[in-house]
Amino acid sequence: MTSSLVGEAAFEALTQRHRRELHVHCYRMLASFDEAEDAVQETYLRAWRARENVTGDVLLRAWLYRIATNVCLDLLRSRARHVSQLHSFAEVSWLQPYPDQLLDEIAAPDEQPDAVAVARETIELAFLAALQVLPARQRAVLLLRDVLGMPASETATLLGTSVSAANSALQRARTTMQEHLPSHRMQWRAGQPSPEERALLARFIDAHERCDAAAAVAIAAEDLRVTMPPQPYCFEGLSMVMPLLERAFGPDRDGDWRLVPTMANRMPTAASYLRRPGDREFRAFKLDVLRIEAATIVEITTFGPSLFPAFGLPPTL
Repeated sequence: MTSSLVGEAAFEALTQRHRRELHVHCYRMLASFDEAEDAVQETYLRAWRARENVTGDVLLRAWLYRIATNVCLDLLRSRARHVSQLHSFAEVSWLQPYPDQLLDEIAAPDEQPDAVAVARETIELAFLAALQVLPARQRAVLLLRDVLGMPASETATLLGTSVSAANSALQRARTTMQEHLPSHRMQWRAGQPSPEERALLARFIDAHERCDAAAAVAIAAEDLRVTMPPQPYCFEGLSMVMPLLERAFGPDRDGDWRLVPTMANRMPTAASYLRRPGDREFRAFKLDVLRIEAATIVEITTFGPSLFPAFGLPPTL
């Protein structure tokens, strides 16, 4: 980009290919899909206003990341949002899921050399929640260095600090993340679920559509955890989860269920639709993101239906 570039169409043509990866970066910083969208909009507004401050397309991506990171830091400072201790996702009330189909819009490295592959371990909900424990600048340093792979000197320049200060922040961030991440981490692979995960998701959907509590329990771990951001609820163990199943599946349930398989944060997900008595349509109700280990569902994170459009899901069936 050169100082002669003033047209909005030309500016958008140069910057648009970075929009999705910037959105993912802001999402990691903020843990909210909607707030990441606002941050990207503000990033492009600031970039447009300062478009003559960068020359050469090689520098464009780093320049946009600098603006996006500072937009997120400003947002975090204004909201004073921080998690001191992380027991479950219930402490991260602003946590939202991210549709895999949008993650896949980011070109593979062999297609776009400066693109960032979205590895599963850097987008799973556990990673997102653990990031929220970090102070904002430590969070930024960790993402820039360990996720985006920026060198120390570039990271320091982007954040307006010294290399030694950036390295110190990185070490503190790594230590904190190790303390809050589960011992078993998901390994990188393509966005498609494994055959094991597809089978578990199919059984989860079948059990819910048939309102079969026994079938739902059969595929769940004894210490199953269920959280429902933004609600502060955390249900741990089947003894606590069973009343939820009885209410959803019992004779006094709110209606009939239809579920659609999808993917969020590189994790198998079921989109649930509820048809209430007297209604002719199944209406968007919730998203259940499943964490699966050893052919068992060990955690369910339930979100409301507000992001159905982002997942490409219709409001009714």
